[in-house]
Amino acid sequence: MNELAIILVSGGMDSCVTAALASERYQPALLHVNYGQRTESRELKAFRDIAAYYHIPEDRLLISNIDHLSKIGGSSLTDARIDVQHAQPSSTEIPTTYVPFRNTLLLTIAVSWGEVIGACKVFIGAVEQDSPGYPDCKPAYYEVFNRLIKAGTKPDTCIEVETPLIDKSKTEIVKLGIALKAPLHLSWSCYKNSDKACGFCQSCFLRLKAFQEAGVKDPVIYE
Repeated sequence: MNELAIILVSGGMDSCVTAALASERYQPALLHVNYGQRTESRELKAFRDIAAYYHIPEDRLLISNIDHLSKIGGSSLTDARIDVQHAQPSSTEIPTTYVPFRNTLLLTIAVSWGEVIGACKVFIGAVEQDSPGYPDCKPAYYEVFNRLIKAGTKPDTCIEVETPLIDKSKTEIVKLGIALKAPLHLSWSCYKNSDKACGFCQSCFLRLKAFQEAGVKDPVIYE
């Protein structure tokens, strides 16, 4: 039997492709975190659809809720008073969609679960191109986090975070997903809407552009 790996699956395109990639080599356990984001219910549906596609049993699914991020606010994803920006592809500033220290919280849940169920890997679909301003989407961040795991877990625990997409372009990710037969039609990327994707937020912009450059029609419906 393959070694066990936890895959963080938000329901977005990157996490969908990461799940497809990790599932080729490891026995997958999928983690989804609700944190009060605008599209929480739609992302959860995408997670469940992707889990069903890969026939993941319930004992290898974990849905966690950390609503304090919505109470803290400070991000257009969790605070309705802050508008979701239209895409700014040339900007290197930290956008309003950055959720303060979010990835650290998601990863700590994954490592806690991994230490209990005996996982050897945690996969996260972080992509530096998503926004160069996101501090928790940079390779250096994950190098530091892996050192934290070693320092903060039991001596016989051996868990490593892997970011297989971090240096890839969105177009490369779409092509990889197609090659792996990842269920991209089940994924949801829009930061703003839960019915039809807005087409204007940074996530929609990058997704649409990637599918166009890959020469493939995006299966998601847009406004």
